[in-house]
Amino acid sequence: MTIHIGDTAPDFEAETTEGSIKFHDYIEGKWAVLFSHPKNFTPVCTTELGYTSKLKSEFDKRNVKVIGLSVDQLSDHAQWAKDIEETQGSALNFPLIADHDRKVALLYDMIHPNASDTMTVRTVFVIGPDKKVKMSLNYPASTGRNFDEILRVIDSLQLTAQHKVATPVNWKSGEDVIIVPAVSDEDARKQYPGGWKAPRPYLRIVPQPK
Repeated sequence: MTIHIGDTAPDFEAETTEGSIKFHDYIEGKWAVLFSHPKNFTPVCTTELGYTSKLKSEFDKRNVKVIGLSVDQLSDHAQWAKDIEETQGSALNFPLIADHDRKVALLYDMIHPNASDTMTVRTVFVIGPDKKVKMSLNYPASTGRNFDEILRVIDSLQLTAQHKVATPVNWKSGEDVIIVPAVSDEDARKQYPGGWKAPRPYLRIVPQPK
């Protein structure tokens, strides 16, 4: 099943390190990051889970719930969690799905047979409070993800969901943004009475809305 931006994230039930969950109930009213790991007890995954745990306060202040997935047994997750804490200096503080039957991995198209027919690629989904997919990405098993970039994308998604703006290349929270083309100059003047910079009529740059 291929999942596109704008699709409703498929619901599922699963066993995790924090008990049984129904996904839509778990994320109710919040943003969510669902991300997969090729396999337990692998070096790159260990660093990713440790770093993501260190970002808990950053996800919390953005109203984001994080949930991981690995195609291994729940009993394996417990030992791996100890390894993560000892080697990365941060205990696992979000649920990790035990997807040993690959039900969720297949539902979210996380297994790419030309890469591996048993392990997931490094898939990430950002899902909004409306349960719609807002962003997705895939990394190969050999390449660790940049979770600072995932936070940056969430900042952009949350800002642009509230205001009729887009974020330019390499944008970071607090920097200038772009008024979207769908907003006329007349309407833009009401929203931005101080005006904007416009090196081209279609490129209207304003400070980030508060």
